[in-house]
Amino acid sequence: MDVVGTSITAVVALLGVVLGGWLSIRNQDRLWQRDHARQWRDIRLAACKDFVAAYREYMAYTLEPTANITAVPHPRIPGSLMPFFDEAGRPYKERLEATSMAVRLVSESAETVSATGDVVRSVRQIAAARATHSEAALPAEDFEKLWSAQHAFFTAVRRELGLIEIPMSAYEVRRSHPES
Repeated sequence: MDVVGTSITAVVALLGVVLGGWLSIRNQDRLWQRDHARQWRDIRLAACKDFVAAYREYMAYTLEPTANITAVPHPRIPGSLMPFFDEAGRPYKERLEATSMAVRLVSESAETVSATGDVVRSVRQIAAARATHSEAALPAEDFEKLWSAQHAFFTAVRRELGLIEIPMSAYEVRRSHPES
């Protein structure tokens, strides 16, 4: 009986089983990590989509002629106003707050969290201005701040999700000037 040959065959077979098991576990781990990353990407995308819808609804309500908004001085930011809505506008405010917190909760990027805060501050500033102005007389610079904050938000989210960046010119409103 060849003990050495049998031992070598058994060791090689055992090494093959161990190596095969290790490779299988490694592949399963990679698949799990890829699936986990995809799930979190979907969660982040859904949270951002809900936030965009919420701030757009908030703005739509703010710009309605029948909106009843009051503003008081902000307790922590001197020279800034804080808007308050009636019972018809309160759901828009609550949804904006909830969705912005959801984005902050699931974001991996500090840039996305900061950009979310900038959008919220911009829409609040427009709502506070709406308390003292008609919807047609709102300051244009407040809207410019909102468009810049929106662009920064989209850029941060796209970067966090691994998508290509869209240039600022894609967000600009093109106005045609008829030639006389």
